[in-house]
Amino acid sequence: MTHVTSHTHPILPLARVSPCPHARLVVATPAQTPIPVLTSRCSTARAAMASISAAAKASAAFAHKQEFAATAAPPPQQQRASARSRTARAGRVRAVATPARAPRAPASTGSVKIPMTTTEKILARASERASLEPGENVWVDVDVLMTHDVCGPGTIGIFKQEFGEDAKVWDREKVVIIPDHYIFTSDERANRNVDILRDFCNEQKIKYFYDIKDLSDFRANPDYKGVCHIALAQEGHCRPGEVLLGTDSHTCNAGAFGQFATGIGNTDAGFVMGTGKALLKVPPTIRFILDGEMPPYLLAKDLILQIIGEISVSGATYKSMEFAGSTIESLTMEERMTLCNMVIEAGGKNGVVPADATTFKYLEGKTSVEYEPVYSDAQARFVSDYRFDVSKLEPVVAKPHSPDNRALARECKDVKIDRVYIGSCTGGKTEDFLAAAKVFLASGKKVKVPTFLVPATQKVWMDVYGLTVPGSDKTCAQIFEEAGCDTPASPNCGACLGGPRDTYARMNEPTVCVSTTNRNFPGRMGNKEGQIYLASPYTAAASALTGYVADPRDFLV
Repeated sequence: MTHVTSHTHPILPLARVSPCPHARLVVATPAQTPIPVLTSRCSTARAAMASISAAAKASAAFAHKQEFAATAAPPPQQQRASARSRTARAGRVRAVATPARAPRAPASTGSVKIPMTTTEKILARASERASLEPGENVWVDVDVLMTHDVCGPGTIGIFKQEFGEDAKVWDREKVVIIPDHYIFTSDERANRNVDILRDFCNEQKIKYFYDIKDLSDFRANPDYKGVCHIALAQEGHCRPGEVLLGTDSHTCNAGAFGQFATGIGNTDAGFVMGTGKALLKVPPTIRFILDGEMPPYLLAKDLILQIIGEISVSGATYKSMEFAGSTIESLTMEERMTLCNMVIEAGGKNGVVPADATTFKYLEGKTSVEYEPVYSDAQARFVSDYRFDVSKLEPVVAKPHSPDNRALARECKDVKIDRVYIGSCTGGKTEDFLAAAKVFLASGKKVKVPTFLVPATQKVWMDVYGLTVPGSDKTCAQIFEEAGCDTPASPNCGACLGGPRDTYARMNEPTVCVSTTNRNFPGRMGNKEGQIYLASPYTAAASALTGYVADPRDFLV
């Protein structure tokens, strides 16, 4: 049963959503007060706000950050007089409205303190503001900018167009470039994209360029990593409290580290590349509180599919999704990444998990950069709270052709499948392969459909061949071989987003696939007539063993 408590404004029901009986929603909306005024005090500020291109060519405007700050609204009589004066003088618009603000209660010291969410705090610090509220537009300092072979050439082109052919990036150690999407292919345009990245990184002396030259054997390329989102984490580029932007919608993966991470377009990335700054609107936050012991047949993929099915693919549009509760605290970093990775499938601007001892332990030895985590205040305002009792949830899948087309795995037992795909930034991490191997090991049987394995990174690939599966003396690779799976492929994004026709495991025919990836739109993995069932590695492995969409409890309980 979903319980809704609304205040001030009615909450409209979401279409096509079957409420989960184990979720409870509590909604609160802030009180509204008169709208204050944001004033541009000089021509430089007005030019910067009017045109990003102009701002790019006149970056000196950033020296006047205070000119973008919101000023307090004057008394009503003074506002009217001021408005008449402005109209008489120039007849031009000199002020814009900012979102309504909630009443501010003075602290015991007499100063004003506004409770903020994690996302609001991160953006406030990055914009050198004491506080921020949802809806405000602010210039933030970017800690890391990531791009890859699909969007990198376009970003570089815009950077050179706007800043000049001889321009230098704002910080060669904060730009991370990772070829990963269309790598192991004979497609000339795909190969050209990697060449463009290489030339640019040599020209700019980019410190963190994870290059690949020998496509015949990825192991001959010590710098090559694999899927950007997992490589960012493994190489220490994800840190609590920071701002990480990337030219990929699943950049939100890094929110697992308690940082603000989101995808941006090539134009914005080109601007960040030259200035180290981005103009962002502060998102409101939805909080998802998950409590209860995680059943042995569930994974984080089940949790995020449950959530997306609950709120729909538009339920968190331009909102931050913050995850909390005892279940979240018990999750590993890789499982937290899975949660944050797919917030974009609900329309989320970013996802965030509060940093804790698990986070700090993961980062040991990965980064020497100092970081400072931040946390939501107890009185922070959330758009709504969704509460789940995880102990009562069941394995789920997302049926074609939308991530919110949720169904219980056991309800799809009559769906015959043609293949299984285990890989991607969502489902191709070390723990994902260990989970799949656990199902194959418990079964002792061979798969009944082709089962493709694509490790996300070179490190994951090594783990597949080097780590023994708990409860056995065999590695994942040995178990996969005995089960009749395909040999683990070279680490890359693979068929997750289709790619050139010669991409490994691409759906070139209208087949039915159970996949650990993140999207199941028509044509996402290749053929437009193909059908994709999104699932956890447990469910994917169980389905491979039966040839139908299967409930992993048939093998794990």
